[in-house]
Amino acid sequence: MATRTEIKRDAVARAQELRAARRARRAELKAMAPQDRKEARAADKVAAREAKKSAKAERAAAHAGMTRAERREDRRRARINRKVEHRPRRAVGWGVTAVAVIAIGGLVAPFASAFGRLMSIEYDSSSPAGVAARENAAQVSEDISDEGIVLLKNEDDVLPLAEKSLNVFSFASFNLILGGGGSGGSNQSQAVPFYDALADQGITVNPDLKATMEDAGAKTETGGANGLVQIAGAMLGGGDEGEPAPDYLTDDVMAQAAEFSGTALVVVGNDGVEGQDMSPEQLRLTDEQRALFDRVTASFDDVVVVVNSGNQLELGFLDAYPQIKSAVWIGTPGPRGAVSLAKVLTGDVNPSGRLTDTYAYDVTSAPAIENVGDFDYANVKRSYMDYEESIYVGYRYYETRYVGDEAGYAEAVQFPFGHGLSYTTFEQQAAAPRVEGETISVDVTVTNTGDVAGKDVVQVYFSAPWTPGGIEKSAIELAGYDKTTMLEPGESETVTVTFDVRDMASWGTEGHGAYLLEAGTYQISVRTDVHTPVAQFDHVVAEDVVYDTDADTGYELTNRFADAEGDLTSLSRADWEGTYPQAPEPGATASDELLARMDPEIEPAEGEVPTYGADNGLVLADLAGLDRDDPQWEKFLDQLTLDEQIDLFAKGAYRTHEVERLGIPAMDLLDGPAGLNSLFSPLEAAAYPTQIVVASTWNDELAFALGESVGDEAVAHDIEGWYAPGMNLHRSALGGRDFEYFSEDPYLSGMMSAAMVSGAESKGVLTFMKHFALNEQEVNARTGVNVFVDEQALRELYLKPFEITVKEADPTGAMSSFINIGGTWAGGNEALLQDVLRGEWGFQGIVSTDAVLGSWMDPGLAARYGNDLMLAMLPGSDKATRAAVEADPVGVGNGLRERVHTILYTVLQTNLFA
Repeated sequence: MATRTEIKRDAVARAQELRAARRARRAELKAMAPQDRKEARAADKVAAREAKKSAKAERAAAHAGMTRAERREDRRRARINRKVEHRPRRAVGWGVTAVAVIAIGGLVAPFASAFGRLMSIEYDSSSPAGVAARENAAQVSEDISDEGIVLLKNEDDVLPLAEKSLNVFSFASFNLILGGGGSGGSNQSQAVPFYDALADQGITVNPDLKATMEDAGAKTETGGANGLVQIAGAMLGGGDEGEPAPDYLTDDVMAQAAEFSGTALVVVGNDGVEGQDMSPEQLRLTDEQRALFDRVTASFDDVVVVVNSGNQLELGFLDAYPQIKSAVWIGTPGPRGAVSLAKVLTGDVNPSGRLTDTYAYDVTSAPAIENVGDFDYANVKRSYMDYEESIYVGYRYYETRYVGDEAGYAEAVQFPFGHGLSYTTFEQQAAAPRVEGETISVDVTVTNTGDVAGKDVVQVYFSAPWTPGGIEKSAIELAGYDKTTMLEPGESETVTVTFDVRDMASWGTEGHGAYLLEAGTYQISVRTDVHTPVAQFDHVVAEDVVYDTDADTGYELTNRFADAEGDLTSLSRADWEGTYPQAPEPGATASDELLARMDPEIEPAEGEVPTYGADNGLVLADLAGLDRDDPQWEKFLDQLTLDEQIDLFAKGAYRTHEVERLGIPAMDLLDGPAGLNSLFSPLEAAAYPTQIVVASTWNDELAFALGESVGDEAVAHDIEGWYAPGMNLHRSALGGRDFEYFSEDPYLSGMMSAAMVSGAESKGVLTFMKHFALNEQEVNARTGVNVFVDEQALRELYLKPFEITVKEADPTGAMSSFINIGGTWAGGNEALLQDVLRGEWGFQGIVSTDAVLGSWMDPGLAARYGNDLMLAMLPGSDKATRAAVEADPVGVGNGLRERVHTILYTVLQTNLFA
């Protein structure tokens, strides 16, 4: 087999040849007459498409004759080729914004004025209500990290610790990663350091070993950077230098440590930050970490590993070293995370968390990896990304790919989705499912058969019948879950998991599109994780059932996203090798049709121009309590001038516009999912575990408590809205904001989100579920990337968490994403915002953009098609809105009026008018 160096050398040579060929071709095209150049480009496009198709077919044919090892090397070679050809751009978009913030003193007046407005916002963190809210939040945070920790392995019952003396190795132990960076970051100033938490739990840490590491340079950092500074630091390559070589662990040091205690603990991890994705190498042990494990396992037979990361690390080393007896995953557990970890180590807390992602031995074995990276068009300044893996994300891929191949599955997957151990044992006894009308209920009696108290998680799945050539279906899907209360030894509890029959239907694009529950035998199973069944039952559907209207609203269901599919070749379980995703070849060109969607020309509408500036003697308070369609609204909206409407719509970043003469107050809106986070002004606010840890509790009540706690603090600080929760999926292990999102599974993500939203809104606080939609990658997201995905995957995976949240929690807000879905920006996408969000699902709230960072985030499109607020930190959106109204006084003018109507109706629902 070729070495990595040899493969990379070949890849560099290949890339140089391709670049030279492209330069030569560009020179040829430049020398042509315009008409000849146009025809040549069209021919090149056809040839490129055919070449790609031919290469894919040839590779599939070659794979058929390869061994597994040869296929692995071939894919490795393809990945390195892609990496060399597509160097990720790290510092575009947010980097520009962050540098602008840091250099604000040198900005011209309009920019300084815009930032000055945001930086002038002040909050009093010392108020009694604020202090009380933070004190309550600390307990909520600890409750979540207590239940979010996952016990991955525990051979010989090394945990909980039998003795209270412990050797703690690794520089990483001095600074646990408690949260992520950027708008999803949080205030960790009150975090408890790990060594302090251990001491508080009565664990005596080897002081000589700790001193040795400190002498070698280890130290505990305090405080934390502003969110934008975190982003800028990541873009510019700053941050943690990682674990050093363990040269400081001399023979004398190791001998003293072995005499002090027979148990060693090592922390490994990494941190994510908005604006930057991971590379596979960042999710693997470094040479220095491996050397540390070599050194520690040579002296200790009982080693405990703490996995401290919001992304899925490659954890094969846990199996490679037999001395590693126990491992706990803590994710990014918030300011009380070290306390929870210490309690788990001593047994004061019995771990009850479960993984929300599949942990594969090789993170690049997920098919989505093939299309993660930086892919640019040759004929326009825009990037693109293909979701060729379709519905086969996370366990939907591994559980389906390896049906009937347990050896292959064991080689690919280390820890299945839903995995988690306990210090006690449980027995689950499931009764046969009850079908009552359109609802299926499964009763499961859980008994603690061990010696200590603990909580268990009941997971219910379904498997739908699949026909080769028919609708794509995962071999298994999560249908529902529940968590027991604390069960004492011998105690039992019966939990009931309920779901709708139509939840087992799949989206079919045949005809006009609908959900189809195909005739056949469905299997309903109770499992301890996605791969380990406890009980299985058959459910027979006698004939096909078509669901062509929404169950809650009655709105027509139909295909709405044909443009999003582009010319994808989607992965199919009927032909894994032949349809396996392939990285795009360099030099792709955007078609004329796509270019038109990216920069649409819309004819001005005919009709009546809205009324502006009328004197009807109304103030906003006069409309409190009225329905949204009450006639009084028209009289009130007639009073607004065009300038006032533009300001209300276009100046929606963090503090909305005030119109004093009409009694319209400003709303304060803040980030982020792990606690209130002000990017522009000081705010001492509570912090919480990140959303991946929240989801790992599998406890909706704790997610509700988090939202409720944030709501209390928001009320204390007169903050009306919260840019949370983050609801995009873990499409791959490389997502830079995976810590900020819940899971690879849409159902778990949706239920956790709905609980958080319900908690916050119970306090009268607006929530902006985000990022709607397809913001699974950070690279190029802030420069207007085109994302292509088939409608089945879009509906069943990426829109589903938002749909669940709308229907379960009735949120008052949403945040559209940076993403261009098939070329059409999400914030100006009528099918997404009007037809699906407001039409099919019945959403009645406000939609804000994400931070306005480029001209593709067109306020004219937003006003027309359903995006109510422009989160514009920099000037320009107001001028662009005015230009759009002048170009189309009827279409944009009436759209703008409707956006302002939504803004003002929402203002009346806040605590400003409580």
